[in-house]
Amino acid sequence: MKQKVILVCSECLSRNYSVTKNKRVNVERLELRKYCKKCGKHTIHKETK
Repeated sequence: MKQKVILVCSECLSRNYSVTKNKRVNVERLELRKYCKKCGKHTIHKETK
């Protein structure tokens, strides 16, 4: 039971990545350190609602 989620940069708030996550395993929201093209550096990306 995977669900498609969108990740948002915590600094510039741009929606850069879409990933899938398993709702049964990961109940809380995802936080990943990814590269932001707009900022030009690695930042924390959080899952949107």
